[in-house]
Amino acid sequence: MGNIFDIIINRPIGWVLEMLGYLTGGNFAAAVFLLTLVINLILIPLSIKTQRSTAKQAKLRPKMDRLKEKYGNDKVKYNEELTKLYQQEKVSATGGCLPLLIRLPFLWGIYNAVNRPLTFLVGLSSDVISQAQTAYASLNGIENAATVTELNIVNASSQLQATVPQLAEIGDKVDFNFLGLNLTQSPHFTINIFGGFEAIWIIPILSFATAMLTSIISMHMQKKTNPDAPNMAAMMLTMPLISLVIAFTVPGAVGFYWACSNLVSGSIQTVLSYIYSPNKIIAMDQAKLALKRKAQEEKRMQQLPQKVEAE
Repeated sequence: MGNIFDIIINRPIGWVLEMLGYLTGGNFAAAVFLLTLVINLILIPLSIKTQRSTAKQAKLRPKMDRLKEKYGNDKVKYNEELTKLYQQEKVSATGGCLPLLIRLPFLWGIYNAVNRPLTFLVGLSSDVISQAQTAYASLNGIENAATVTELNIVNASSQLQATVPQLAEIGDKVDFNFLGLNLTQSPHFTINIFGGFEAIWIIPILSFATAMLTSIISMHMQKKTNPDAPNMAAMMLTMPLISLVIAFTVPGAVGFYWACSNLVSGSIQTVLSYIYSPNKIIAMDQAKLALKRKAQEEKRMQQLPQKVEAE
């Protein structure tokens, strides 16, 4: 299974990051930001489709309200009838979740590219990596060289280059520093906040702050189109906390990608929500329907004299 993920997710994303790294002079943080921007630009058509789905739900609000009045006390029956209504109107109740699900493989690919940079970013062979693991284990008195991670090797590359000269390629291809922070480092939370504070904590905090900002904006826009969605609002408030916890357990580069994704996707979604707001889409659909009816009426009026003459 690991090899399948390597082929379809990890290696392609690693290759793209490597190419973007060339464009940014090996700056990994800049490459991650560009990758995030590219991903979100590619997903714009899907985001527009989601906006249209939201507009359809808003358009169904009167019918949904009637169902609630009729089956309000019977939640099972109400959900059954609501599902039928969605099917009849060809509306997806889970359309908004699709963009989030599509982003998960990219997050997984970033995670693996960061955890295994020698494989996916630098492109060293497994034999060279094994040699580096052995050298690192010997240098640090570790009995089992297989427990040595690629991140261990990256952080000690300057000490290991004499034994494994191929490690000199790391500095030429990728730089994990971001404003003085080492993005290969994993933040470790401690209750002693002031005594145990580390600079890398900035990444999880940034991830949390951007996720919270995006959630607040999303809830504000959702309230305009769907006032009766408290459960979704609760989930949106929970997601920033989940991102904070996870960002404290993974390398800083993963949290950095998460923060970039929140900022870029949130900005694009805000713009699209304004351009393709449900009210505007509904108004456009109604205008198209009115023009269509007008054209049909004009065609019918033109055909009417011909029918009278024929009679």
